[in-house]
Amino acid sequence: QVQLVESGGGLVQAGGSLRLSCAATRIIGIINEMAWYRQAPGKQRELVAAITGGTSTNYADSVKGRFAISRDGAKNTVSLQMNSLKPEDTAVYYCTVKARRSDATVYTYWGQGTQVSVSA
Repeated sequence: QVQLVESGGGLVQAGGSLRLSCAATRIIGIINEMAWYRQAPGKQRELVAAITGGTSTNYADSVKGRFAISRDGAKNTVSLQMNSLKPEDTAVYYCTVKARRSDATVYTYWGQGTQVSVSA
């Protein structure tokens, strides 16, 4: 059974840092993207950061310069280093993995989410 196990969420004061990690196991297919999304109360889920091919990264404008995504391809893990956190970063953060299967279809796996809360 495919598993995405997230860790590292919690409560931090504004200006602080947190590091989220996600370990993917039993992924069917070849992973071509790992990413973090977030959803704040009353808001739509949004892409925070993505890493493709192990080196190409993409960030939401709101986190550029503060967050950094990285991937360990050998271990199928993805991490999100979050610095200079702001109250508006408060949300449930979800790890995702996109994998291309043998029939060329791309499937996205989702983690269960980890809460990040930033106090003013």
